[in-house]
Amino acid sequence: MNLSGRKIVITGAFGALGSKVAVAVRAAGASVTCIDFSSPDRAPESLRGCVLLGGVDLGIPDAAAAALRAAAKQMGGLDGLVNIAGGFRWEKIQGGGIATWDQLYGVNLRTAVNAVQAALPLVGKEHGRIINVGAAASIKAGAGMGAYAASKAGVAKLTEALADELKDQGVCVNAILPSIIDTPANRADMPDADYARWVQPEQIADLVVFLLSNHSSAITGALIPIVGRV
Repeated sequence: MNLSGRKIVITGAFGALGSKVAVAVRAAGASVTCIDFSSPDRAPESLRGCVLLGGVDLGIPDAAAAALRAAAKQMGGLDGLVNIAGGFRWEKIQGGGIATWDQLYGVNLRTAVNAVQAALPLVGKEHGRIINVGAAASIKAGAGMGAYAASKAGVAKLTEALADELKDQGVCVNAILPSIIDTPANRADMPDADYARWVQPEQIADLVVFLLSNHSSAITGALIPIVGRV
C-alpha cells in the first residue's frame, strides 16, 4: 500500500501496538506524528524519524487540541488520525468499584473523543481517515471485562455516529476490534497461553495501512474484528 504524501497522527504511539503501527505507516510512505502520554525519552528507537509529541494528556480537550494543531503544523497538514491510546483492567463487577469504570471510560473513550474533535477541523477531505482501535470484547464481554468492554463499546458507537456525520464530506471513519494482542504485557499476564493463537501487532498494523489507503475509500462506519484464533 502506498501512503506517500499522507500526514498521519497516531495516539498511544509509544506502546507495543502503537509503535508497530507507526513503523508500518511510515514504511508505506506517510509522514507520522506519534502522540503519547509518556515522555519522549520513553519512545522506542523504532520511532526514529517520526515526530514525537510526548507528555500529552488526551483526556484534557485543550491538550488534545494543542497536540493535533502542533502535529498538523509540523507535517504541513493532516490526512488521518489513528486512535490507539487506551488501557485495560480486568475486574469483576461483583466486588469491583465504580472507579474502574471511570478510569477505563477516561483512557479508552474520552481520549478518543477529544482526539477526534481536535482533528476534525484539520483533516483534509480528499484522503481523510479516522481509525479507532476498539475491542472484540465490546461485542461479547466475558467475566471481568465489563468496564473495559463498556468503554470500548463507546468507541464503536463513536465510530458509527461519526462515520454517519462525515459520510458526505469524504472522510472515512472505521474501527478495528482486536481480540488478545501478542504483546509483552499480555504474555506476562497469561504465561501459559498459546501465543500463536493471538493477533500479532503487525497484522493490525497492516489493516491500519489498508484503511488509510485509497483502497479503502468505499469503507466507512465499519467495525472490523481481527481476532486471530482466539
